[in-house]
Amino acid sequence: MLYYLFEYLEKQFQLPGASLFGFITFRAALAMILSLLISTIYGKRIINFLRRKQLGETIRDLGLEGQKEKAGTPTMGGIIIILATLIPVFLLAKLDNTYIILLVVTTLWMGTIGFIDDYIKKFKNDKEGLKGKFKVLGQVGLGIIVGATLYFNPNVTIKEKLPLEVQRQMLAADPNISASAFFEEEQKSTKTTIPFVKGNEFDYADIITWISPKLNDYGWAIFIIISIFIITAVSNGANLTDGIDGLAAGTSAIVVLTLGIFAWVSGNIIFSDYLNIMYIPRVEEITIYIAAFVGALIGFLWYNAYPAQVFMGDTGSLTIGGIIAVIAIAVRKEWLVPVLCGIFLAENLSVVMQVSYFKYTKKKYGEGRRIFKMSPLHHHYQKSGYHESKIVTRFWIVSILLAIISIVTLKIR
Repeated sequence: MLYYLFEYLEKQFQLPGASLFGFITFRAALAMILSLLISTIYGKRIINFLRRKQLGETIRDLGLEGQKEKAGTPTMGGIIIILATLIPVFLLAKLDNTYIILLVVTTLWMGTIGFIDDYIKKFKNDKEGLKGKFKVLGQVGLGIIVGATLYFNPNVTIKEKLPLEVQRQMLAADPNISASAFFEEEQKSTKTTIPFVKGNEFDYADIITWISPKLNDYGWAIFIIISIFIITAVSNGANLTDGIDGLAAGTSAIVVLTLGIFAWVSGNIIFSDYLNIMYIPRVEEITIYIAAFVGALIGFLWYNAYPAQVFMGDTGSLTIGGIIAVIAIAVRKEWLVPVLCGIFLAENLSVVMQVSYFKYTKKKYGEGRRIFKMSPLHHHYQKSGYHESKIVTRFWIVSILLAIISIVTLKIR
């Protein structure tokens, strides 16, 4: 809203300073500051409201140190993250941008699923919450919306670089030619980016065109299936990671900030040309959303760091995972998710391995055996005697390392 207001003031009255709102970096910085202020100042009021409504967490006795002291801590704190993200976005982003609309829909969609889950747990006294099949159905539904929008919407396109020989000829004819001239016209595409590979673009349509070239027109179906898988996996991974104070929020902030770098360079034709990466017109607007989201996560950490004054609940964790997945798909970096979201992957795998091995050994030996002392993985380290603040800090360090590795894929192939 403010973007459009200052755009009008600039055009009609040449108001000094109004042109600043035309810069992505300025609006992103403002969005982060605003979201930080909202989450820290109004976060306390929301926590007090949740406490008055007796929305405290019911803790199952898992034999973990310090677990009983957490009983009664307000949950559903993901509301803080959602509000602190959406308010700056509505004020500072271009609301007609397809990517922004998609992320707002993702936030409200996953936030609603998480809220229903938390609501059932607290007000229906059902510890299991929303049935797993309904959660998956919601994730699949979002995956279909995201995949279909990113393929069929006319405003979602890419620009590929012209062949190197053509670029050389153009440069020889005009040494001062602009970087934008080296790119073809905008086009719809099911192409994505494969990390660590020299020719790092892969077209999902190739998965079926080997059967028949005529199937190229159905590449969108593969793209939607991949979108569903990524959204389901990442949102569940974020949900499992939300087990000890500050772990999910801190790790997610690192991941999202890294995706912000990818979004900014992918939407900037000069940097896309320099880094020789896929140029995605209009995707740079996501940077505003990402800045607000990072600010909201850091502000939430003010109250969620050990000892936590509030838990995000599924309202927050499912929303965080959904947003991360959609951003990764939008900037065509979904194949980087196993590296960038390595913490989520490890948490997911630890549960799958634990359950699978238990069932296998129970069938073979008559009694179930375990790989880890407890899953998800962070509980294994708690059982091993590590304090949860040390576990969180070390997981953050690993997440930073994975973020650095992800960023260097821009040049190292």
